[in-house]
Amino acid sequence: MDKQTMNHLKRMANQVRQDVLSEVYSAASGHPGGSLSVADTLTYLYEVQMRVDPQNPSWEGRDRLVLSKGHTCPALYAVLAQKGFFDREELKKFRHLGAMLQGHPDMKGTPGVDMSTGSLGQGISAAVGMALAAKTQGADWRVFAVLGDGELQEGQVWEAAMFAAHHKLDNLIAAVDNNGLQIDGNVSDVCSVYPIDEKFRAFGWEVFTADGHDFESLDAAFSAARQVKGKPCVIVQKSVKGKGVSFMENQAGWHGKAPNQQQYEQAMEELRAAAAELEV
Repeated sequence: MDKQTMNHLKRMANQVRQDVLSEVYSAASGHPGGSLSVADTLTYLYEVQMRVDPQNPSWEGRDRLVLSKGHTCPALYAVLAQKGFFDREELKKFRHLGAMLQGHPDMKGTPGVDMSTGSLGQGISAAVGMALAAKTQGADWRVFAVLGDGELQEGQVWEAAMFAAHHKLDNLIAAVDNNGLQIDGNVSDVCSVYPIDEKFRAFGWEVFTADGHDFESLDAAFSAARQVKGKPCVIVQKSVKGKGVSFMENQAGWHGKAPNQQQYEQAMEELRAAAAELEV
């Protein structure tokens, strides 16, 4: 990945994080922690890996993305707005009554959203179905699914994983946002899902690891996954919940809480300072 592309991705991801905070603050509701941890991944996928057309969101030949951890939709909305799927002004109306951007993704009401999600475990199942449909149709589009690590506690995830491997769905790439925290605390304390990599291998998946906040690491993992034939792939990416905002990082309490005005202003000041450094 060249320096110009890297800097572009960093600037875009920083803006995504600013938008996430603005969305949740304006709604006085939402899930900032996991949205911040997955911002780099969604930025990378839409800018580098995925074949999409913002002017034709329903284009049959597009790649699909299923945000299985649907509560982190503020990050997805921010990316879609930057890509031009809808007007950025919509971000200010996140979770507002009658507005387009709901608290969880709605495929019927939001351009660019490929699957309605929110009930954990169901998104990866839908993604598996999409990948099977592409295989059945002989289509060359790919399916990407983004899961949370706490979400792996859902048995439905492993049913989907078993099914995907059985049908050799090599057009499916999943990413596990392994920030180590869920609403009730540390994933390892609530109900450990570790070792994540060995579990997916046991279910017949090709496994890669990545730093969820390093674009070169993400690029290496996703690019390698695209070359795999005969089995689905998963990228287990280590990330930081609340990434980019000092007082939110690695704090389970920011899973589903909106900042007050003082906290919002501090968070935005930190992100803007980080953005300014990228321009140097």
